[in-house]
Amino acid sequence: MSTPPRAGMPSDAEPLPSTLRVLAVDDEAPALDELVWMLERHPAVRQVIPAASGEAALRVIHEEQLDAIFMDVQMPGLSGLDLARVLSRFTTQPPVVFVTAHERHAVDAFELNVVDYVLKPVRDERLSEAVRRVLHRLEGADPAPTASDESIVVELGGVSRLVPRADVLFVEAQGDYARLHTATESHLVRVPLTTLADSWAGAGFVRIHRSSLVALGHITEWRTEGGRTTVVVGGHELVVSRRHTRELRDLLVRRAQPLRGAP
Repeated sequence: MSTPPRAGMPSDAEPLPSTLRVLAVDDEAPALDELVWMLERHPAVRQVIPAASGEAALRVIHEEQLDAIFMDVQMPGLSGLDLARVLSRFTTQPPVVFVTAHERHAVDAFELNVVDYVLKPVRDERLSEAVRRVLHRLEGADPAPTASDESIVVELGGVSRLVPRADVLFVEAQGDYARLHTATESHLVRVPLTTLADSWAGAGFVRIHRSSLVALGHITEWRTEGGRTTVVVGGHELVVSRRHTRELRDLLVRRAQPLRGAP
């Protein structure tokens, strides 16, 4: 008779060895208890050590051998982001998963090479996906994201998803939020356009207007009529403000220059 899967896992999931020693960090006792309980139910998790603050977590990190850290972002004193920055200076850094109710920190989180960003309330299947990514990172199959393959967390029908930055054609400001446009859909994220403009500048995203940001590599047309300049990105015609026209034109011209010495 086969052994039934542990609670919280789909019945057709492959059996996993209980190998992970995990640190769970949250300053709110009910949330910490729930996170510990959910992690302990996962077949790949051998032990969960709870910590009620960033400072307590740092002490555990120095004293214990850990395979992964699941922690909240916003905590008094040493926040999750602060702790992740400290860990980023370690020679060997355990994979970090953020478990939070706040989507707006996603950009900062992925700049710190976290493995995953799980939004509360946490579902079993979503946490299982995060554990799977931890295992892949530890096995070397899921390397830390680079500047070119960074993703951003979006909410779709109550489900959190990762949208690769490479799929984003342009971004529009909507108040304190931003709307990401891909070839097939758009997503509203709780991140100001100015934040994305600063974070994504090195990945080829340029400001063409105070309310829009475009991926330079996805621009297919440039039009100037009657003193009005526009660009076409993914079939969308976007206005370029006079302030940004010269800079954008120079960037496009440099990208279009033929290789010198070519026959």
